[in-house]
Amino acid sequence: MPSKQSIPSGSPEGESVYLVIGYLRRSHGVRGEIIMDVHTDFPDRIKPGRKVLIGEKHQPLTLDTVREHGNGLLVSLRGVDTPEDAAKYRNQWVYVKASEVPPLPEGKHYQYELIDLDVVDENGGPLGKLVEILETGANDVYVVRDDSGKEILLPAIPSVILDLDMGRRILKVHLLDGLI
Repeated sequence: MPSKQSIPSGSPEGESVYLVIGYLRRSHGVRGEIIMDVHTDFPDRIKPGRKVLIGEKHQPLTLDTVREHGNGLLVSLRGVDTPEDAAKYRNQWVYVKASEVPPLPEGKHYQYELIDLDVVDENGGPLGKLVEILETGANDVYVVRDDSGKEILLPAIPSVILDLDMGRRILKVHLLDGLI
């Protein structure tokens, strides 16, 4: 698998790729905790001491406490001790740098690594670039856009996804009837 730095990210050259891990809702209680929705497949990696980036300006902060709460988490940020301080972070996304996530097992890939793959049909004919991944209940759906802006939606199922060559950045697919 190529290094993360060699994979196109859509970010300007030299700028870090940021991955969303959560969304801060509102303060909770009197000690500065914040309700956080979890937006990662690896919630066990959200631990006290973890450095995170908050909001569009990617403000660096450190998680102080983390505990389960309903369908999400209650977190506190180091130096944020009151509900009023916590309220400053309401409705903000929580990010980590892609360069800081551990590698996945062989043959597995983070979604951001798949963005901008060249997509070809089973005969090698170009279909466009993978521009977005939609998460549905049953399976992911890959959004492929060609140079003219036409989009194809491909279900990420074994009968459609034939081969992934990360070295060449090519995804070979079988088009089901009605997809074009």
